[in-house]
Amino acid sequence: MDAVAEQTLLSKIKTLSPQQVAEVDDFVEFLSARARRKAALDRILAIAPALQAAGLPPMSEQEIEAEIQAARAQRRAGQPKAKPAADAPRS
Repeated sequence: MDAVAEQTLLSKIKTLSPQQVAEVDDFVEFLSARARRKAALDRILAIAPALQAAGLPPMSEQEIEAEIQAARAQRRAGQPKAKPAADAPRS
């Protein structure tokens, strides 16, 4: 964003009520979260051909759900992201 656009946006925000500023903040958070989700999906899709070429079987819906729940639990606990074991058995 260039300086003029930034100043224009800030000027507009300064005219808003506190409730409206909170709404703007919520919307900015929504846009940011959406961008992070899209980037994560793009990273997953980028490795799909390599996984297929390696001959790894696709994960079941239950395995995917378990991975998601484990990652969420680690995030809530403030733990670093665990690296998956390369030789972990899959069903």
